[in-house]
Amino acid sequence: MRRVLRREVTGTIGLLADEYDFRAMRRYRTFAFADFEAYLMACEDLLRSRASQGVPTLVALFDPEEYADFCTATGLAPDSASSRARFTAQLATTSVTIAYDGQPLVALIPVLVDEAVRQATFEYASTFLARLGACASCGEDIGQTAFARASGLLVRVLDASPPGKGHLTCSVSMAPDILIAALHTDAGPEGRLQLDETEVLEVVTVMAVGIATLGPGGLVVRNCTPNSRDRVYGWQLRSGQLKPLSAAEVFNAYCTDAVTGELIAPESHVAYCAPPDIGPDPTPSVHRH
Repeated sequence: MRRVLRREVTGTIGLLADEYDFRAMRRYRTFAFADFEAYLMACEDLLRSRASQGVPTLVALFDPEEYADFCTATGLAPDSASSRARFTAQLATTSVTIAYDGQPLVALIPVLVDEAVRQATFEYASTFLARLGACASCGEDIGQTAFARASGLLVRVLDASPPGKGHLTCSVSMAPDILIAALHTDAGPEGRLQLDETEVLEVVTVMAVGIATLGPGGLVVRNCTPNSRDRVYGWQLRSGQLKPLSAAEVFNAYCTDAVTGELIAPESHVAYCAPPDIGPDPTPSVHRH
């Protein structure tokens, strides 16, 4: 009966995703691993073993700095396996987790990292908007006003986009970092647009940060229609407005390496074009105080 009950108990593994974090944990005497590759192999063997027994397991990212802060806040000794286990148990309720279903770790880790970045981006953007408070001149809540403005802009973009599958990416510069959020769209029954509400909220929140700060940003859409080339188009987010990018500007943005500045060969099945008309702005005024 104990073995039967084990199948109904979910476990969580805190995974060190890169060698930098792995080296940080090696300063603890009770951390038994000396080689990162051996550590990953051991983790994968454990996950596969639990899966073969029908035991569900969640995988979370283990951050050494957060772990050290956790031990300081709780008074736990950091050089202890039980302390690491307590921290991992907390990750199951406070951090991004992915259920292990047999996939290799080399495939699982990038997905887990991407999900963690998504959550961190959304939390940062939401907190930033909430802390802006009310305008000293007019009393408007700056964050709420920017969020409402961003929602209206996204609706106009989606209404103007052609049918088919799409991938929309919003980016806003917050030096020295860049906030990025993405939204996948698809045509459901009767041609109605299908959206993930969480992704919508993330895109609107990031766009609202750009509107509130009047900082540089952009919105790029890749539209996929059967039996035709993918269409890529976009807008520049400037002063709370979406300014359409020309086909040449879209081409340059897509075919230039963001890090090195070197040219990248264009994709043969992609058409870089100007965006569709999103119509007149029903709310042209933007909070500028």
